Amino acid sequence: MERHANVVGFDDAPFPPHRDSKAKARTTKTKVKVVGAVFAGARLDGVLLGEIERDGVDAADVLTRLVRGSKFAGHVRLVMLQGIALGGFNVVDVFKLHERTGCPVLVVSRKAPDYAAIRRALLERPIPEGARKWRIIEKLGPMEPLGHVHVQRVGLTVEEARAVLRRFTLHGHIPEPLRVAHLIATALAFGESRGRA
Repeated sequence: MERHANVVGFDDAPFPPHRDSKAKARTTKTKVKVVGAVFAGARLDGVLLGEIERDGVDAADVLTRLVRGSKFAGHVRLVMLQGIALGGFNVVDVFKLHERTGCPVLVVSRKAPDYAAIRRALLERPIPEGARKWRIIEKLGPMEPLGHVHVQRVGLTVEEARAVLRRFTLHGHIPEPLRVAHLIATALAFGESRGRA
């Protein structure tokens, strides 16, 4: 699994909830910070920082620019995501991300999401390009249980995904690139790290 020894894990910073409970159309575009933790094996090599639009459609483009425009571009061999959506319902087009970075993509979650609730939110609420976002999720397929987490993957086999998790999961059940990205992202929002990845 040496070819997957260099990894970047992305997570988003917490953001305040919408004030309107009925989720009316937004007239202002809120930016959400995204953190990438770059690892070479067990060593943190660097941090990437960007912004995506809340509930927007730019996540794959921003993550691609962060990876390809960084000094780590020649080293990163796999992209990890803390869930398929960042910044609310800014669903990451993982197929585009895989194609543009040339890296496999591994989506990790503590538990399987409620797909019925996600489908309702994307198709029944005024979320930009909700139907297209739902098609991405459908194409990716349901999350697979793998060890203590659930995963979705593009560009790697289940055995490769298992080996990546085994290599990078050092504390608890979440791989270090995602755990560290979460710690940094929450510190950006609150001044100190909070919660668990």
